[in-house]
Amino acid sequence: MTMTTTTRPVPVTVATVEAKVARRKNVLNWVAVHALAIAATLLFLMPFVFLFFTSVMSDRQALTSDLWPAEWHWGNYVKVWDTPGFLTWWRNTLVYAVAGTALTLLSSIPVAYALAKFRFRGRNLALMAVVSMMMLPPQVTVIPMYLIWAKQFHLTGSLWPLIIPLAFGDAFSIFLLRQFLLTIPNDYLEAARIDGCGELRILLRIVLPMAKPAIAAVALFQFFYCWNDYFGPQIYASENPGAWTLSYGLESFKSAHHTNWNLTMAATLLVMAPVIILFFFAQKAFIEGVTLTGVKG
Repeated sequence: MTMTTTTRPVPVTVATVEAKVARRKNVLNWVAVHALAIAATLLFLMPFVFLFFTSVMSDRQALTSDLWPAEWHWGNYVKVWDTPGFLTWWRNTLVYAVAGTALTLLSSIPVAYALAKFRFRGRNLALMAVVSMMMLPPQVTVIPMYLIWAKQFHLTGSLWPLIIPLAFGDAFSIFLLRQFLLTIPNDYLEAARIDGCGELRILLRIVLPMAKPAIAAVALFQFFYCWNDYFGPQIYASENPGAWTLSYGLESFKSAHHTNWNLTMAATLLVMAPVIILFFFAQKAFIEGVTLTGVKG
């Protein structure tokens, strides 16, 4: 004798139907509210998707209108990486970006702290000078600065003319840090002074921990600027291929491979990847530092 079992249908209650309808409404409401953001995101991602697909195509397919790779040529990245000089460009760019960011922070933080928390004669005049430097285009000073570095210091053909000036502060970084430091209550500083702390100790032990978001934002701004800088290396390092950076070397790579769009796109992605990854991991501190930096005068 065989036993047959029958499954009873689960009764659909009014509460179940209402829950499903509510979930659908929530999904539709979310899509309606974020539709513009989703469209903007897709529009922003399309160039990167195009770059990636083209970078893994063959030489012949990259020149066609096909958008999807017929074959995935991952060796294109190896070819770009093995290009003579590419590792040198990477090393130079990393040294320029890291050294430039470190020198900018070391020189800008004390100046911003003095402009924000010290009361001295000529403070407003010094702040106006900093703001004026922000509004001065670099093209105005490029000729006299080049003559100084070339004839007086003989440092052209290297990245030193771009790194050394950052040891004397950056106007934008000073202004941004100063605006954030104004939001730190003076009561903390006065309490530390009463306890016998000097200004340097107050800066290191109290101000810097509280200013981490602004410092992170300034560091990212400066790192991105140095990493993507094309104008400076073109002026000072163009005569020496051993001092080229990625931004300037990429132009030379594109000229040499103007028909190999797959290799050009692969090289472009290898140049962009570090800053994208860095921003992805540091975006919280970056956004927090920008949003918390007010316009308090």
